[in-house]
Amino acid sequence: MSSIVDAAVAALREKIDGFDGSAKFVIEGEGTIMVDGAGVRAGDEEADVTMTADADTFQDILSGELNPTAAFMGGKLKVDGDMGTAMKLGGALS
Repeated sequence: MSSIVDAAVAALREKIDGFDGSAKFVIEGEGTIMVDGAGVRAGDEEADVTMTADADTFQDILSGELNPTAAFMGGKLKVDGDMGTAMKLGGALS
């Protein structure tokens, strides 16, 4: 597992508590992160929604420099699956 994934897991654990649903973050070239009712962890399982971006975009989202919705609208964040779940998660990250 990469240091980028480790740092993202730690940052997401601080921001997300008791997420209702399941989401997978794919950090291109680094790895994947799962967020669900069990918490946040490195993993690659089936999820309600999959969000894909490069490492810089995820770091900007997690630091608050980039709004997840703006990243999606600007083509930096790809979303595949349940948009409602993506929106709930985006609200938790903002």
